Amino acid sequence: MDRGTERDVPPSRGAGNGAVEHAAAGRIPLAVVVVDRAGLVSHWSRGARRLFDVTKEDAIGRAAVDLLPVSGALPEEEDYTARGVVAAYDGLGPDLESSLDGRLSYPAAGRARLTVREPERLDVLWWAYPLVGPGHERLLVLAADAGALQSDDPDDEVAFERIAPAFALHTDFPGAEELARRLPEILPSMSVEEGARIVAQILELGYPVLEFSQNDRVPVTPDWGVPRRTERKARRERAARALAEGLPVPRELADEAEDLEYAAVRERLEFLTEVSGRIGTSLDLSKTIVEVSRAVVPRFTDVAGTYLREQVVAGEGFPDGVPDTTTMWHRVALEHTDEPGRWDDVVPVGEAMPFPAHTPFFQCMTSGEPVLVPRISEQMGHAIASQFEKRDIRPLITGRSMLVVPLKARNVVLGFMILLRHPERVEFNDMDRVTGAELAARAGLVLDNARMYTYQESVAETLQDSMLPHIPPRMAGCDIATRYLPGTLLGRVGGDWFDSVKLPGARTALVVGDVMGHGLNSAAMMGQLRTAVQTMAALDLPPAQLLRNLDDLAQRLGDTYLATCLYAVYDPIESELHIANAGHIPPVIVHAEDGRSELLDLPTGAPIGVGGIAFESVRVRVRPGDRLVMCTDGLVEVRGEDIGVGLATLCESAAHPAASMDDACDTIIRSLNTRGGRKDDVALLMARLNGIEPDDVAEWRFPLDPVEVGRARSVVREQLHEWGLARLADTAELMVSELVTNAVRHSHSRPVELRLVRGDTLLCEVDDDDHELPTLLSAGPEDEFGRGLRIVTTLAREWGTSRTKAGKTVWFELTVPRR
Repeated sequence: MDRGTERDVPPSRGAGNGAVEHAAAGRIPLAVVVVDRAGLVSHWSRGARRLFDVTKEDAIGRAAVDLLPVSGALPEEEDYTARGVVAAYDGLGPDLESSLDGRLSYPAAGRARLTVREPERLDVLWWAYPLVGPGHERLLVLAADAGALQSDDPDDEVAFERIAPAFALHTDFPGAEELARRLPEILPSMSVEEGARIVAQILELGYPVLEFSQNDRVPVTPDWGVPRRTERKARRERAARALAEGLPVPRELADEAEDLEYAAVRERLEFLTEVSGRIGTSLDLSKTIVEVSRAVVPRFTDVAGTYLREQVVAGEGFPDGVPDTTTMWHRVALEHTDEPGRWDDVVPVGEAMPFPAHTPFFQCMTSGEPVLVPRISEQMGHAIASQFEKRDIRPLITGRSMLVVPLKARNVVLGFMILLRHPERVEFNDMDRVTGAELAARAGLVLDNARMYTYQESVAETLQDSMLPHIPPRMAGCDIATRYLPGTLLGRVGGDWFDSVKLPGARTALVVGDVMGHGLNSAAMMGQLRTAVQTMAALDLPPAQLLRNLDDLAQRLGDTYLATCLYAVYDPIESELHIANAGHIPPVIVHAEDGRSELLDLPTGAPIGVGGIAFESVRVRVRPGDRLVMCTDGLVEVRGEDIGVGLATLCESAAHPAASMDDACDTIIRSLNTRGGRKDDVALLMARLNGIEPDDVAEWRFPLDPVEVGRARSVVREQLHEWGLARLADTAELMVSELVTNAVRHSHSRPVELRLVRGDTLLCEVDDDDHELPTLLSAGPEDEFGRGLRIVTTLAREWGTSRTKAGKTVWFELTVPRR
């Protein structure tokens, strides 16, 4: 695992000119340790064994804090051999323990005193590099003997600075490619690609890097990780106090002040970079809101409340202009470090409220600029609390430092964040105001992207829902269940559709189609074709002729789009399917008798829109209880896989026993939708072909003689009594009398046909050979004509007319009373 990481050179326990020469040559042995996300050592190099005097076998799997130099000064009389490795931290930079327990998410360096074997004491320099990305490794720790990098002269740091110069401010590092190539020699189980990723991160963010000499490499460390003299440390402390108190910085402390300011700026940039990486991982608005709130607590603030405009939460657009005192703001998230539940009852998430003009919140949302309140006074706390009826919010806010930052995008205020710090924490300052403004700008843009995506998705869903029919679960002689799944990668609007149309003779037309392509244009084309199919189905056109007419229509609409379509007419009385196919995948029949499923062998035909292609139809005998499964190719096609595999899975899953039609559809979806790789939308229609028993159908033929109207009333009354529907007899008799009278009056030569069908409803159909459809007229009390259809309209549950080959059919339905 070491792969030549360190040379087999004994570590130096002293310092001298020879050590300086040794350092200048770059031959300082390094200890290389990798710590996993559980805080346990997963790699322990030979250099680590030599430096810390712990074998690899004893180190692997142990807690890193027990083996590496961490914070905590040690009393001189402590038994240093009790733990084997112990250290005293000298206070320069973040301690290694902060990196080991995950409190630091950026590279760190430092110096510690280490006692390995009495009476020897060792100065150790360490560098901790957080590892990002996949994998269990969390931290790379490098360590070296500080004595080997120093000379005997206490004022001579030239040798060390030459080997480990200060923090690199530039990003133009000529050794980047070499670093990426050789980094796998230091990091165990790391590919060159992973090394290149870390190098890119190091260079972009200004993280510490590794410097190469001709023979070996030593870390380049931030300037606070190099050895310092006590005097310099004291100067830096004085400079920090002067900066914190706003006092002029003495000239002799200018360098230290500049270093401190640079470190503060660098820390803010690192924080903003970290926050930017944590937000916007999803276009889901609610998830984005939570990400934004959690990104700032507790590192930047102790409490973060997020408020959004009402229209943003609803996924709607809103008028331009500045918000006013009537604008409603929804509290959509609240993160804090207080004890659980302390804020829940006082400021619950989900509450909506306006803010008056005198509040800092109103000032922020109208100006679009951050508002800083160093400390919330009792007076301001009372003013804010007055907005909360019957709830005293003052104990939660009084005495805290507050920063209100606007969440805006494209110069529109979407909301704002209220950031609060505990009274014992340092107040927000002007640098925090700038940091908060930058944070809010990034968060506002992410939120606006999520809002726009949510809005567009809502529009797409509304459009798609409006174009898909709401099919009743029961039609004459059959039960129907459907499913529609939008495309997973190409938007929520597509060209797949299904439909069912009620036809004369208790028949039902079942349709599934697919316009090739995706997006709004495909959906618009789908809407036109679906409307055309409904219109032509109402004309009772044979399946092949309907597809022929649909193809002609597509030609007139343009040659941009093609579509496949499967059109089937189910006759429950004849127990027959009449089907035609236009380039669509075949349907599946599941036989009720033995549970066997099969793909129907149909003439394929060309897609709609090709033009000049003849379509054929076939008739298929079915039995009561058989199931017909029709779907679009998005369900069975997977990229890189033969469609035959999907069709076989469709047959297998369709034959699976199910308690209901919905369960059967879900079984198919689960079986085919979990294979991965699906991008297309899916339409699925399943019909259980129950059929209609002969005893539930009664038919009569009447000559074209007005006296036959009385006989029609008589047979209808008698049949309804026989079926146990005597309660419908009076109404049905009256309506049949009107329809038969009209048929006898307008027929030319063919007898009038009357049919009653008993099912979930009572269906009555009257056929004649007149092709002119009746129309509903306004009829007065003295008018001779027009009252018949007016009576039907008033009394029927549903009624309609349609043309047939021989003439027309007028039908009505009555609700069957519950027994």
